[in-house]
Amino acid sequence: MPPIRVFLADDQSLVRSGFRMLIDSSEDLKVVGEASDGAEALRALTAHPADVVLMDVRMPVLDGVEATRRITEAGLPSRVLVLTTFDLDEYAFAALKAGASGFLLKDARPADLLNAIRNVAAGDAVMAPSTTRRLLDHVVPTLDTSPHAQDPRLALLTDREREVLGEVAAGATNAEIAARLFMAEGTVKTHIGRLLTKLQARDRVGLVLFAYENGLAGR
Repeated sequence: MPPIRVFLADDQSLVRSGFRMLIDSSEDLKVVGEASDGAEALRALTAHPADVVLMDVRMPVLDGVEATRRITEAGLPSRVLVLTTFDLDEYAFAALKAGASGFLLKDARPADLLNAIRNVAAGDAVMAPSTTRRLLDHVVPTLDTSPHAQDPRLALLTDREREVLGEVAAGATNAEIAARLFMAEGTVKTHIGRLLTKLQARDRVGLVLFAYENGLAGR
C-alpha cells in the first residue's frame, strides 16, 4: 500500500519541522507538503490533494477554520485533522462544523498523533469520547434544538438508526454499540454506513455534530 500523504498547515516552522520528522519516521506515512497559512495550504491542496491535512486553527492570512470550510466546499479528498493548544477551543469546534474530520491537542503523544492520522485517513473519528463530549457540551447551550429547527433528514432515519446515532454521539465504539443494542458489530457498521449516506456526513464526527444539533444526544 502507498503511504498516507500528509500535509502540514501551521504558521510555526519549528512545529512543522517536528511534525515532519515524526511523520516521516513511519513507513506508512509521508509528508507531501506544508504551508504557513490557510491560503497557501488551500492553493497547494487544490493542485495536489493530500490524504490528511494537519491544520492549525489560528494562522495568518486565512485561518484554519475558513481553510477547512473551503477544502470541504471544493470537494477535495483531503481530510482535515484540527490541531489546537486548548482542549475547549471554539475555533476547533468551528473547524469541525466546517468539515474537519477530527480534533487533536498539540501536546498529544507522538503515537497518538500518528494513530490519529491513520484513523482520519480511514474515515474514523479521532477524538476520545470524553474529549468529544467536553467539546460539544461546551457549545450545546448555543445550539438551536427546537422542533422547527430540526433537520428534515431526520425523517429518513429508522428508529434503529436513531438509536445507533445516539450511541455514536455518546462516543461509543462499534463494539460498545453492538453490546448495548444487542446486535452484531457488522450490523452496527452497516447502520453507520447508512447514516453517513442519509445524513450526507463525511465521517463519525459529522454524525456527532448532527446528533447534537437535532436533540438526539444525551445532555
